[in-house]
Amino acid sequence: MRKPELLIPAGNLEKLRTAILYGADAVYTGVEGLSLRTGSAEMNIEDLAQGVKEAHANGVRIYAAVNTFARNTDLDQAKIIIPLLSTIGIDAAIVSEPGMLKIIKNSAPQLPIHLSTQANTTNIEAVRFWRDQGVRRIILARELTLKEVGDIAKAVPDMESEFFIHGAMCMAYSGRCYLSAFRNRRSANEGDCSQPCRWEYFLYESTRPNDPLILEEDERYSYLLSSKDLCLIEYLPEILASGVTGLKIEGRMKSAYYVAVVTRTYRQALNALIRQQEKYQFQEAWIDELTKISNRGYTTGFAFAEEKITETNPDIKYIQTHEPAGIVLNYDGIQKRITLDVKNRIKIGDRLEILLPEEIVPIEINSMTDCNGNNISEAHSGSEIYIPYEYEIPIGALVRQQITPPS
Repeated sequence: MRKPELLIPAGNLEKLRTAILYGADAVYTGVEGLSLRTGSAEMNIEDLAQGVKEAHANGVRIYAAVNTFARNTDLDQAKIIIPLLSTIGIDAAIVSEPGMLKIIKNSAPQLPIHLSTQANTTNIEAVRFWRDQGVRRIILARELTLKEVGDIAKAVPDMESEFFIHGAMCMAYSGRCYLSAFRNRRSANEGDCSQPCRWEYFLYESTRPNDPLILEEDERYSYLLSSKDLCLIEYLPEILASGVTGLKIEGRMKSAYYVAVVTRTYRQALNALIRQQEKYQFQEAWIDELTKISNRGYTTGFAFAEEKITETNPDIKYIQTHEPAGIVLNYDGIQKRITLDVKNRIKIGDRLEILLPEEIVPIEINSMTDCNGNNISEAHSGSEIYIPYEYEIPIGALVRQQITPPS
């Protein structure tokens, strides 16, 4: 069984390091000013260079998204930045339209090109067309079923393919949405989506302003614009059988905690599948882990049915049973203590969990000190504290705490 690439979002260096620690084969990140995410999920050239160095030292590839729908005013910047991507060793550039592709071919011809899902590639002939233009990998449209993905991989075996398996679902076709630009003058196609599809909407008839239309989906109103999140972890055997090259996780703007949980969970499942093959059995614990990060409920999206996703309802906002407590900055083997960068309030008596790549370690907070060595009873976000712990913990490990009681 061929091992697919597990591809993880990394909106900054912290998230990149988290993805590496928990088992990513590759990471993808936005390039400042040229990707389809805001500045909070993009890296400048200096950070990208550092990210490439750290990723390659760990055998991890790094792909740079330059997939904005470029305007004329973007082209000069692209012509400066793209050659630099090649110079610092980026493993591929992700583009969404022919102009950026042409700039890469002219200014950095040795840089491999991946075609963004925003290009909504949905058929065999389109894949062949892009292959002939020099594209090495197609990130297939989310609207495809697994059968269609398999048909494409079989028909064009010399083209790498990539398929989304987890994360938020956009209500627009291949993410080409104008709602944010219409409502807020913030264009999703230029990296600045305000996600108005997540808002609550009512439909009124003009002569009856106090009588909202009742739709079948719910007794109050519909959430047709806002889908549940994609989750295909239960169907990894079918996904691998399709012949897809890369398994992609959505979420460059999500937290490091999200990156940690999703990466380690899919890594464990994929490793088990590759190792066990015909004897492979899905573990319910993997789904349980994925409920511990922020989500809107889960759906299989289009994987098994054409043109159908699963909308949320008014009772489902964001679901999350755990939150990050902190990130391990250091382990002192002499004093046997963890240095923790606190992300949420921690107090004496709290029971936390340390996320390691292969296991989850419980820890009870019986004592902690601040950076001056003073004993403290609680710590708040932004502070650094010392926690006694007997065993070495890797730098960058996530520590979490439960925020809702178990059902």
